[in-house]
Amino acid sequence: MAITAAQVKELRERTGSGMMECKKALVETGGDMEAAIEELRKTGLAKADKKAGRVAAEGLIMIEVGSDGGTAAAVEVNCETDFVAKKDDFRQFARQIALRVLNDDPADIDALLAMPLTDDDPASIGDVCKSLVAKIGEKIEVRRFVRMEAADGLLASYLHGARIGVLVEVQGGDEALGKDIAMHIAASKPTSISEKDVPAELLDKEREILSAQAAQSGKPADIVDKMVQGRIRKFLSEITLVGQPFVKDPDLTVGKLLDKSGARVLSYQRMELGEGIEKKSENFADEVMAQVQGS
Repeated sequence: MAITAAQVKELRERTGSGMMECKKALVETGGDMEAAIEELRKTGLAKADKKAGRVAAEGLIMIEVGSDGGTAAAVEVNCETDFVAKKDDFRQFARQIALRVLNDDPADIDALLAMPLTDDDPASIGDVCKSLVAKIGEKIEVRRFVRMEAADGLLASYLHGARIGVLVEVQGGDEALGKDIAMHIAASKPTSISEKDVPAELLDKEREILSAQAAQSGKPADIVDKMVQGRIRKFLSEITLVGQPFVKDPDLTVGKLLDKSGARVLSYQRMELGEGIEKKSENFADEVMAQVQGS
């Protein structure tokens, strides 16, 4: 039977597939619309499986905050190109995942992928992801998520474009301070809140390296020890949140800023797009720092 342009148009609107794929599916199913939809789903899932091994280092970070401000979630959803990351259906997919994390607190990625994307549709996040791969034509991956719940403070968040997201719980202070701290964390990338939170193995390794460097100076042992202690203090000020110069006022450390408000940071989560994925090198932290120093 002849396949009409109207049939192809309807199938495209219902599936998001290309014109030639829709026409082929209709021909193969004798013009049966529902059978054609099923055929496109099958071939789409097969294509999604073939794309599974490709690198998806682009995408976005999405943050959702609960209506009461006491809970917040951040997710990283990856794709292969920045072009796809800007598409409305990709952004909506990421937003719905963040809401699912916020509302249902999944145990891990596998549990999240098994959950329905929305309350109105039983399709799992994993299945919707595969369908989106078939529609968009790129590998898409729900890579990771974090969820925070305020225990004894206020939650603040900061999203730099869609590439760096920060959640931070601050005890004392106000929302403006919380946002400033979140912006600082985005820009300066601290590894710990304070010295006591620095992993012992990291500190021991740094001390070993600094000791070896100082020993090459040929100075007496007591001088070498003082040199190492001074360099350790500098190292700690660079990697700890409270020791770092505040990005908006480098003459003031974050610790001093918090003290002025009688506040302290209880916990934080920082998520940068593509961390750990081999890709073209881009320093988003420098970009954030330049922006917040100018604000």
